[in-house]
Amino acid sequence: MTETSSSYRGVIIWLLIVCAFIFSMVVVGGVTRLTHSGLSIVEWQPIIGAIPPLTEAEWLHTFDLYKQYPEYIHHNQGMSLHEFKGIFYWEYGHRLLGRTIGLVFFIPFIIFWIRKKLDKPLLGKLGGAFLIGGLQGLMGWYMVMSGLVDMPRVSHYRLAAHLSLALFLLSYLFWIVLDLSNRPASSVQSWPGVRKLALAVTGLVCVQIIYGAFTAGLRAGWGYNSFPTMNGEWLPEAVSALSPLWLNFLENNAGVQFMHRWIGTLLLIVVVWLWSNTLRKPLSQGQKLSLHLLMLALIVQYSLGVYVLLKVVPIAGAALHQAVGCLVLLAAVTVNYQFRQQSSVH
Repeated sequence: MTETSSSYRGVIIWLLIVCAFIFSMVVVGGVTRLTHSGLSIVEWQPIIGAIPPLTEAEWLHTFDLYKQYPEYIHHNQGMSLHEFKGIFYWEYGHRLLGRTIGLVFFIPFIIFWIRKKLDKPLLGKLGGAFLIGGLQGLMGWYMVMSGLVDMPRVSHYRLAAHLSLALFLLSYLFWIVLDLSNRPASSVQSWPGVRKLALAVTGLVCVQIIYGAFTAGLRAGWGYNSFPTMNGEWLPEAVSALSPLWLNFLENNAGVQFMHRWIGTLLLIVVVWLWSNTLRKPLSQGQKLSLHLLMLALIVQYSLGVYVLLKVVPIAGAALHQAVGCLVLLAAVTVNYQFRQQSSVH
């Protein structure tokens, strides 16, 4: 660390801890979805909801509430209280982790503010992060609400928005950490062409994450479990089953999976090109390392995606796929930071 970053050591450690919590939140959210646990808590109680049912009567009341909603009526008729507790605790853990993140962020934020460890620009950035975190909690409940009426499945659009907000917050805080941790940007050689391509890669990563959420929300990964073809066809007829045509790439399981697998392939090709061509330039160690990490993370992520597809979405593999997806995004953010335009640290 430089002298500048050393003065922010405590802030950097705190923000990295918050990032780790958000990362965990994303992974637990993925497992909650994969275990079909996300609709087990049918009320949003930000304060008193932090305490789970403690007595038999409280458990029976919570279970009776769940029985009134479509998931129990259509899919879980006859579920025992013991089985209900199994799905309840995944969703409860997910929500409790969200509340914990709020405390882990807010309490040190107040302490650092009182101790004047946050200058005005940093204070504004962190205040914005707190607002995004609150919006993320609201979006989570808005997503759950979509699965409590008629069809017991959350809107894949709301799922994508919920995940996107979480990853935006993670990336935003991680960028602040990079800004506080590294030497001033004036010491970094500018490569405008690389910077533009890195931005394009990050855009592709974001689109791929959205399609990953669409695939999960529509459960599109449970069909066409072959690769590279889709059950022996490169473009199955089902991909264009809906009218108008563009709707297939937003709401048709076959069309959404088609987009997810080939956007991922395009992303891999572009990153290989970026990695192989940029490394020929006289780069800093940070720039080289960021490119290597992006290349490694994407190869692992692509391999996991194929594995999860071929094995018909095993819970552990799918959760790991989502976790590595977060790392791909953070690696892309790091590449963008390392090849950013020259500016002051703050």
